[in-house]
Amino acid sequence: MKHLYFIFISIILSSGVSLRAQKNDLTRYVNTLQGTNSKHELTRGNTYPTTALPWGMNFWTPQTGENGSGWIYQHFKDSIRGFRQTHQCSSWTNDYSVFSLMPVTGQLEVNQFKRAAKFNHKNEIALPHYYKVTFDNKIKAEMSPTERGVHMRFSFPSKESYIVLDAYDRGSLVEIFPEERKIIGYSKNANFSVPEGFANYFVIVFDKPFKSYGVWNGKDGKVLPDQKMLEEDYVGAYIEFAKGSKVQAKVASSFISYEQAELNLKQELGNYKSLEQTKVAAQKAWNEQLNKVQVEGGTEDEKATFYSCFFRSMLFPRKFYEQDINGNPIYYSPYDGMVHDGLMYTDNGFWDTFRAQFPLNEILHPKFHNNYITSLITAYDQSGWLPSWSFPGHQGGMIGNHALSLIADAWVKGFRDYDPKKAMKAMFHEVTNKGPWGPANGRDGWKDYFTLGYLSYPDYDQSTAKTLEYCYDDWCAMQFASMTNQPFYEGLFKEQIYNYKNVFDPSVGFMRGRQNDGTWYPDFDPIEWGGPFTEGAAWHYVWSVFHDVKGLINLIGGDKAFVNKLDSVFSMPSDFKVGSYKRVIHEMAEMELINMGQYAHGNQPIQHMIYLYNYAGQPWKAQKWTRKVMADLYDSTPNGYPGDEDQGQTSAWYVISAMGLYSVCPGTTEYVIGSPVFPKMTINLENGKQLIIEAVNNNSENVYIQSASLNGTPFTRNFLHYDELMKGGVIKYVMGNTPATQRGILEEDKPYSLSKEVR
Repeated sequence: MKHLYFIFISIILSSGVSLRAQKNDLTRYVNTLQGTNSKHELTRGNTYPTTALPWGMNFWTPQTGENGSGWIYQHFKDSIRGFRQTHQCSSWTNDYSVFSLMPVTGQLEVNQFKRAAKFNHKNEIALPHYYKVTFDNKIKAEMSPTERGVHMRFSFPSKESYIVLDAYDRGSLVEIFPEERKIIGYSKNANFSVPEGFANYFVIVFDKPFKSYGVWNGKDGKVLPDQKMLEEDYVGAYIEFAKGSKVQAKVASSFISYEQAELNLKQELGNYKSLEQTKVAAQKAWNEQLNKVQVEGGTEDEKATFYSCFFRSMLFPRKFYEQDINGNPIYYSPYDGMVHDGLMYTDNGFWDTFRAQFPLNEILHPKFHNNYITSLITAYDQSGWLPSWSFPGHQGGMIGNHALSLIADAWVKGFRDYDPKKAMKAMFHEVTNKGPWGPANGRDGWKDYFTLGYLSYPDYDQSTAKTLEYCYDDWCAMQFASMTNQPFYEGLFKEQIYNYKNVFDPSVGFMRGRQNDGTWYPDFDPIEWGGPFTEGAAWHYVWSVFHDVKGLINLIGGDKAFVNKLDSVFSMPSDFKVGSYKRVIHEMAEMELINMGQYAHGNQPIQHMIYLYNYAGQPWKAQKWTRKVMADLYDSTPNGYPGDEDQGQTSAWYVISAMGLYSVCPGTTEYVIGSPVFPKMTINLENGKQLIIEAVNNNSENVYIQSASLNGTPFTRNFLHYDELMKGGVIKYVMGNTPATQRGILEEDKPYSLSKEVR
């Protein structure tokens, strides 16, 4: 019953749309409030109610948090201070190029605290293509998005009616053109990794004449009536309309120029006279994507969870290009500060998303994925570095060089619209240099890693986690070199592909910190977080050998010992030691809250671990645990996630797992099998074919695969290949409530491992 409120609201909202349009309207299942009940100490997703088009250049959201706070919108707050253009990937990364509009009635207030208006969630609708709230003061605010703009409408009570523009700090400008009912300006609020002169230029056109207007200085709060222009560190503007007005505002922005912002507004909003028209177009755009996956059976709650997660899997990475007067793509590069022809994408952290989001995109959005991979090489051309955490330029957060994973995975699956020699050169440069930005910009400690075969602790923070991820990335580079006939690089990277063994201590059965003299760092405890690990402990990182699970099984003592250790993850207490963090971080609190032992699904390092049962002869346990995680840890409510959603990764984990698939090792063609959620799922592939996944007798009890066939041919292997999926056809499972313990247990049933292939 927990989702009926949201579904009811969606049905009310959609009631004005024709029955014909309603038939395939899947936006009604999406609740953009999913995961918004988050705070610094405990996150339920760290999301905000995103109003945007798929991969749009700009998003829009109501703002409950203070300016400058990473927590834009928190469900437990009861007031909104603005409707904000945002590019934020995560509350931990904050934001850039921010500005907002806020309706004010009665007395004019420009201060963000004084202008904030109270609201109740029962008076709020939050869908991908439409957001609406009625404040306690009777102002009604609505908005629907385009890729580079938004259509807003503010309906005021019969009192003074103002709209306040907040262009935020760290460099901003506003200029009012009363005769054109227009405001232009720019906002910078840029992070440290963008070129000098970076700005977001905006244009706002209203459909009602201004009664009065002025600007204000955000530093001292001074309001300057009748003044048309102000440029300072922090500025804003206000306009007044006739009492009780209903005002539409069309907004567009550009990273190129004011002129381009005007063109974006004309191209995207010029033909829409009413917000309803923009709303219908945005709804259509979302349904085109959501209808790529049509589910049958299952509960309404499961559908709401699936489509809410599917929605979030299609937000990042965002488009960073615009269209010139002839409709050709152009963009301002956040890497070299120049305007170029072509496509550019940004805002993604690969440490999170290489695991599930991009393998999902390769199935559902291959055209988009192909363009994105090509843009990685473009970023290297313009900056000398491959992205690892772009925001919008090189932010370099987290660890690893996972652009190598994306490029190798794309090549093996047939995405090849780039020069393999240039890509190889970029990979080699990435792993033999350290860039000026975060630890994943280049390779932290690369000389020691190549010399010792691991990074030593405490010489390098997070050293064991880095060693494991470098090892996997080097395997990806070796695979790419092999596929593209570059033997020099193949041999070079081949030297590192077993380095994970150098940080495994057989005496404790875990990966652990190792000192530069080869001895183990003392006082080991597998539940201690931090130190040589990244946002986790040894229990989470022992599984980080994506490319050689068989080799890891051998280290742990064979299939039986490996399965026992997997089982122990769930049977252990959810205890932890704060370690080098010196306080309880939200990932620890989330692991404790979900109460699944040491399994910490709220963070990425362990999210593939359940699927490893397929490599050790007990695939039914992967089926059991994937279904339990999906059923117990996800829903479509404001508490909908077990931790940070992280730019689509945690959502994509659910979406692809609900298909009964998961890419444990990007860089191979294999998708490992779990347990599909729905009795039937139809995937409408971009190549015009359909992939139908049938699960006969499927329900919450019948989670175990009894038999499987592909296009009528039975199979027992625990994986399917990418080309098998993309050819379409029917995957048919027969499900039951007891494990089929004789199925999927042969060596040939097990997915790829390096040690399995190399004899």
